[in-house]
Amino acid sequence: MKQLFYGGVHPAEHKELSEHKPIRPLNKAPAEVVIPMSMHIGAPCKPVVTKGDTVMIGQVIGETAGLGAPIHASVSGTVKAVEPRPGTGGVPTMSVVIENDFQNTMHPDCKPRENVDALTPQEIIDIIRDAGCTGMGGAGFPTHVKISSAVGKADTIIINGAECEPYITADHRLMLEHGEKIIGGVRFIMKALQLDHAYIGIENNKMDAVAHLRELLGDAKDVTVKDLRTRYPQGAEKQLIQAITGREVPPGKLPADVGCCVFNAATTAAIYDAVQNGLPLFQRVITVTGGAVNDPVNLIAPLGTSFAHLIEEAGGFKGTPARVIAGGPMMGFAQYDMSVPMGKASNCILVFSKDEMPKAEANPTCIRCARCVNVCPMHLTPVFMNMYGKERRWSEVEELRIMDCMECGCCQYICPARIPLVQQFRTAKFAIRQAAAKK
Repeated sequence: MKQLFYGGVHPAEHKELSEHKPIRPLNKAPAEVVIPMSMHIGAPCKPVVTKGDTVMIGQVIGETAGLGAPIHASVSGTVKAVEPRPGTGGVPTMSVVIENDFQNTMHPDCKPRENVDALTPQEIIDIIRDAGCTGMGGAGFPTHVKISSAVGKADTIIINGAECEPYITADHRLMLEHGEKIIGGVRFIMKALQLDHAYIGIENNKMDAVAHLRELLGDAKDVTVKDLRTRYPQGAEKQLIQAITGREVPPGKLPADVGCCVFNAATTAAIYDAVQNGLPLFQRVITVTGGAVNDPVNLIAPLGTSFAHLIEEAGGFKGTPARVIAGGPMMGFAQYDMSVPMGKASNCILVFSKDEMPKAEANPTCIRCARCVNVCPMHLTPVFMNMYGKERRWSEVEELRIMDCMECGCCQYICPARIPLVQQFRTAKFAIRQAAAKK
């Protein structure tokens, strides 16, 4: 049934901290940026610059080696180092470190494109590939691959403006302030896929964005803006597809298998910038928020800017933070090093105060209440996945379809015993992948 998907939760939103803060540029540009060569699903990019090279904004500094998307310089200046640096995933990542010359020199190729209406579908896909566009709200799947693989399969395009995680408001502000880019971007996607209609799905806690996009569209019938009931994880691909079309993506299948292709709102705006303005993906909007920052904000910042610098742009820490998270509270990753850089999929830095931290149980014990089963949007049984996982019985865990788990955190959120279920499932999935690799 449309507008319904199984499971889900209603966490407190806390979006009021930043939802009325317009997007602004940095007050002070970073002295250096650390640009990871892995900001997408697939093989890391190969650096094509060396220490001492001079680079310009938009210049390619990392080329793909298989599945991936090229990476571009986000500031102009001198390459200071090409070496592993700490990343948000907790492991060192090969990175290009650029010392900013503060001249903002753009690469000559970064200029508005003439006669975009004459572009063929394949030319649009090639432009999106060369611009390094990836999914900017999730795992970072290369956008040109998603489009190419959906040609001839997809009959429905969906733009994901749900932004269902608490605290995050980057996409909300983007839709309000740059709605023309969202609409322009979706029309380029429509042309690339040779389809004549698309949907933009937005939760109804953002009705100002719904109204604004509908106003921009006017009487046009090629794009429909759908307001959806607010429920987490509405923004997950499979749940959004079911909410808008009523179609269910089977386990192990992709959206294209049910005729759908889903793109994040920020990715759609980046596609517009790439095709219309000739700009690669070198910057993005990011929310810096939480009870332990002085001034929650929505910033547009160059990729590779450190968390420390972005937090300073939000007025710095208010007291001693309890935790700094890359992403939202449901699916984000806690950080231990504030020198880590923002990447293409970095939509939020969340700084928790002690009052915002959930109270953990000293010895969490499952009481078999089955609340986790009731809220799992993937129809899984977290209670048994956790039980077998703790005993390292990986074959039984795999039979329970743990690889379908999208780590949304609904089970952990609802658990009265505060069991760290998501961490348990990540550990189990890692062990299963390792075993498969050995075979």
